[in-house]
Amino acid sequence: MKAIAYTRNDLPITDPASLVDIELPVPTPGPRDLLVAIRAISVNPVDTKVRANFPTEAPRVLGWDAAGTVTAVGAEVTLFQPGDAVYYAGTLGRPGTNAEYSLVDERIAGHKPATLSDAHAAALPLTALTAWELLFDRLHIAEGGGAGQHLLVVGAAGGVGSILVQLARKLTGLTIIGTASRAETRQWVQDLGAHHVIDHSQPLAAELARIGVRQVEHIASLTHTDAHYAALVEALAPQGQFALIDDPATLDAMPLKRKSASLHWEFMFARSMFETPDMIRQHEILDRVARLIDDGTLKTTFGEHYGTIDAANLRRAHALLESGRARGKIVLEGF
Repeated sequence: MKAIAYTRNDLPITDPASLVDIELPVPTPGPRDLLVAIRAISVNPVDTKVRANFPTEAPRVLGWDAAGTVTAVGAEVTLFQPGDAVYYAGTLGRPGTNAEYSLVDERIAGHKPATLSDAHAAALPLTALTAWELLFDRLHIAEGGGAGQHLLVVGAAGGVGSILVQLARKLTGLTIIGTASRAETRQWVQDLGAHHVIDHSQPLAAELARIGVRQVEHIASLTHTDAHYAALVEALAPQGQFALIDDPATLDAMPLKRKSASLHWEFMFARSMFETPDMIRQHEILDRVARLIDDGTLKTTFGEHYGTIDAANLRRAHALLESGRARGKIVLEGF
């Protein structure tokens, strides 16, 4: 089968050898695995981070988001059957979805939204799972709850922010404040449902004062946490909740003590990496998101289509993500 891999982690994405086209055998499903023919993928910051930071002795296939069709199932599979259309975000411990076929445990796959194309569905899994877990499992906001409270989403125009804003607006009573620094991303965040959009390139306190907000009860910091941390802690209300998903070099939790604030780190791969007893929860979340898409409550976070799935187009996608200027999700489709 066709696949795209990296063999060296010391090359800039502008180097043609940073991602290369290769051929690999089609994998064989284990007991609870689905063998999926990949129709479309999307690219996430985790793809660029793994490529840049993890040396590999053999060609390593990246990619986690995918939409496709089940072609074979393991002996113990009960949730799917061949021919089912699925979407999923996979796990870090297995070869990725930048290939014609991939394996995924049925407990972390969902039925693809019926109303979406493969390309639009592939934009959703990783970010939808991250946003859902952050909002409901880490910050413990109840569905329908949060009235009278604020959620500040830093980096709201990115992949996770684009679904988090929607989930918070549609399924809770929170007042959502999204941050974005460019005209097109500010409009994007507003269209997704944020009540207010502020500029994270400006002093945070002044931007919050501009919209009449002094403090916020909940913060979801999705990017550049280290650059904004002091200002975010200052903006957090006493007994508030601070959640993040990115990778600051260090994070000093002590400033949170005087406010008796809680710190939450969301890592979508934790359930699959450790095969937690509630691992099947990700299947349930993806099926729920599919229903919310199909009934019109949520919309895809598809941002840009980068063409067919090959090394050259994936290098372009990685480069845009590394620039920090992506809006929504970058999707590739077909081989």
